[in-house]
Amino acid sequence: MTTNEQPLRMLAPDSFRSVLSRRALLTAGTAAAGLVILAACGDDSSSDSTAAPSGDTTGGSAGGEVSELLSQFSRVVNKSSGTLAMFTWGEYNDPEIVGALAEADLGVTMKVDYYPSNEELITKLSAANGNSGFDIVVPTGSYVPQMVEKGLLQKLDKSLLPNISNIDTQYMGRDWDPTNDYTVPKDWGSTGFIYDTTKIDRELTSWADYLDACMNEFSGRCSVLDSPNNVTGAYFWANGVDWTTEKAEDLDACEAFIVDELAPHLKGFDSYPSTAIAQGTYDISMVWNGDARATYGRLVDAGLNPEDWKWVLGTPDTELWMDNYCIPTGAPNAEAAHAWINWLLTPEISIKDLSYHGYHSGMKMIDQLIAELAPELTYPEMIFFTDEQVATMRTGAVNSAQDRTVEIVDKAKAKAAG
Repeated sequence: MTTNEQPLRMLAPDSFRSVLSRRALLTAGTAAAGLVILAACGDDSSSDSTAAPSGDTTGGSAGGEVSELLSQFSRVVNKSSGTLAMFTWGEYNDPEIVGALAEADLGVTMKVDYYPSNEELITKLSAANGNSGFDIVVPTGSYVPQMVEKGLLQKLDKSLLPNISNIDTQYMGRDWDPTNDYTVPKDWGSTGFIYDTTKIDRELTSWADYLDACMNEFSGRCSVLDSPNNVTGAYFWANGVDWTTEKAEDLDACEAFIVDELAPHLKGFDSYPSTAIAQGTYDISMVWNGDARATYGRLVDAGLNPEDWKWVLGTPDTELWMDNYCIPTGAPNAEAAHAWINWLLTPEISIKDLSYHGYHSGMKMIDQLIAELAPELTYPEMIFFTDEQVATMRTGAVNSAQDRTVEIVDKAKAKAAG
């Protein structure tokens, strides 16, 4: 993966605030389902990169040296089972961050399960009735109110989260949790698509282009996210319709297109297509920006030319989402969960994590932190958006159309080329 030399394009506070204030966020998307245990592994070089920055670069307390943070973390965990269980999205934390715990020989075990949707997260927590065994979950903003109403989340003990002061205030106090009683911002991002430019004779720049190419040049080689609102959203965005519409006529037209016209050309419903792309499965894929960025590294690893592939942020409009760290009701190791979240809010840990997953982590003075801690960050333009780009991003809503959008995509899956 080559380093992009162009200047970082940072997110202006006003542009983000004006977009987010319109409505609560919709689902961030899905990860590959199934149990994954992040192996406790690391290398000697990782400890050097986690030294806390000095001075006022954090805009808040960094919480001390990483070695001390690890010791504090271990002491809290060892009060309980010595295991911390997290239920989250796929490829959402740098394995070396987990590995650093074992490298320090502190006896901490981290177990991570992946879920494919916010709906599955809620269903599993509801069925467990406070006995899920998970200590940390990472829901998308718009789902938080219903999770609180269902009693699925417990209030945070902010005295155990001093590093929350390192988060830029523009990302705090969102509509779904105005006082951050239940949530700590993790990351935010957007959606677009990536395609093989060597297999098409025209440039693709919009959702309309994406859908047309899926049904023509890339028929049978196209994937969409395994996220109902993103699939229907592409249709609505391409046709100038608010993607949160609840109008029957809009949903009917969407179903007719997605199920009858688009679905026969789709090869996969894949929320993390980067690996499949590198394996030659898809020629065009709807994708979140972080996974699009990961695609370039996987293409290099596969001996392919990443310059053959182009990332496009969906136009004329696309989505804006934010995920959050939360502690579920009945968490067996809640105090350790607070310690883990607090550790991840250390600027050097946050930036290391960002460098891995490719999503904006919301740290204060993030441009300075990147310059100091990750000066060779690859493809920064896929992480940090311009004001003009943010102005095209639309937040979503969980409303009366949710069941219908799920039904539409279920029908599309049954009719897809596969």
